[in-house]
Amino acid sequence: MSAVVAPPIYGLLLSGGASRRMQRDKAQLAYAGQPQLMRAWHLLETVTERAFVSVRAEQRDDPLRAGLPQIVDGYEAIGPAAGILSAQQTYPDVAWLVIACDLPLLNRATLQTLLDARDSSSNATAFTSRFDGLPEPLCALWEPSSHELLKHRVDGGSYCPRKALILSRTKLLPAPGDALDNINTPEEFEQMQRQIETAS
Repeated sequence: MSAVVAPPIYGLLLSGGASRRMQRDKAQLAYAGQPQLMRAWHLLETVTERAFVSVRAEQRDDPLRAGLPQIVDGYEAIGPAAGILSAQQTYPDVAWLVIACDLPLLNRATLQTLLDARDSSSNATAFTSRFDGLPEPLCALWEPSSHELLKHRVDGGSYCPRKALILSRTKLLPAPGDALDNINTPEEFEQMQRQIETAS
């Protein structure tokens, strides 16, 4: 009896957010002279077989995104679930390592920890939040089997990918320190920028 082969892993960089609190495109925020989108992209493509950036239709020709392989959201105004579902529908037989583009402290070691802990028999593998202990959906490995539940919830009007992970068979890992801290406001950006530039 042959062993079950786990689906291949593709990477998805979520960059389609409206960034209302930041009041500017988070993907373009620069740390140590490099836009956050490109910092995250280089990280993702080093640990996955193929990688894509998730965009809204109106972002396709944005100079920062235009040169990268894209998956265009097939859903309107439902947040990160739009990117995840669109990727799953484009390549339904792969697992997706999904990361948000507003995680400036994310590093390769954190992603490798997630990949090494993968349980392909679960619907997903995810870290817990260091703030509330709930699953972190925007740095997580979504298996093909997660698609049905996520789509069912979105079709029913529930767009929260975290809730989908809570209701799924999700392998949870301890929070990776501050690696998944995100930035949402101009003040947080300035503080993070100083922190990263001081460390580099």
